[in-house]
Amino acid sequence: MTTDSSLLNSELELQQQEELYQQLLLQSVGKLQSESPSSKVIRPKPGICVKTVLEGNKEKVFVNICQSNSVPPPPDLSREELVELLQSEDPSGYRVPMSLGEPHSEVDNNSQCCSAYDVVINQEFFQSCQNDPLFQQFVILVSFEGLENKYNLELSRDWKVLKNRKFLGSISEQNIRTKSKPVIQELLCPQSNTGWTPEFTLLVEPPDGDPEYLIAEIRLPGVPSSGSLLLDLGEDRLVLTARPSLFHLDIFHPLQVDQENSVAQFNKSTELNSDSDDGPVEL
Repeated sequence: MTTDSSLLNSELELQQQEELYQQLLLQSVGKLQSESPSSKVIRPKPGICVKTVLEGNKEKVFVNICQSNSVPPPPDLSREELVELLQSEDPSGYRVPMSLGEPHSEVDNNSQCCSAYDVVINQEFFQSCQNDPLFQQFVILVSFEGLENKYNLELSRDWKVLKNRKFLGSISEQNIRTKSKPVIQELLCPQSNTGWTPEFTLLVEPPDGDPEYLIAEIRLPGVPSSGSLLLDLGEDRLVLTARPSLFHLDIFHPLQVDQENSVAQFNKSTELNSDSDDGPVEL
């Protein structure tokens, strides 16, 4: 029995490309993790203490709004812009970076048990807001909304800022993220004339500074093998088609890539959920 040497060479080449891809990815991720950790522990400074209650059972709650320069500041906002923002239909478009701590049990001045939450915002932003009652109310409001979203609470808007207390309980350390996730894009689009746009993710490594690698992970449920795929990679464009008219992806990516040194692999064994067998194409 004779063996087709071209098939062996093709399989060997695919294996070498996959090993090269895994090696480059591991080197990049390892370098990123060793040089720049994704989080750090901070000890915030006290700011103001706000007393309110939970809607429904009227349980007393204290919100400690703290300050730290380790938390990034929000975009600059004038008083006129704040007034316009609060009057708009979607004030959530302006984001205030904050760190939300876990609830802790405390005892108030009447020796009654209560819950306290710590919210940390940028120190300079916090101090500038104390000079204007409108900005202070805005900070309290976004802090309440952040806690409500994270812990499924409903806090009364009938609050009171304590004059003689900046913090209830003891200041605890918080672990904050120092890097944003390196995901550029993750979409699931409707069907077009040439097929469904698959769910995909673009990542850059490292996520900060000059990127060395651009990785595209494309999920193709129901595609059994790479034989039905057509992939065209340009310097700033990626086109992938799964025949016959099953998936079609045509995107412009944000970086200029080296086409000759780019590699692709099809992973049939990856299972992204229990009821589908999805094969990601990784570049």
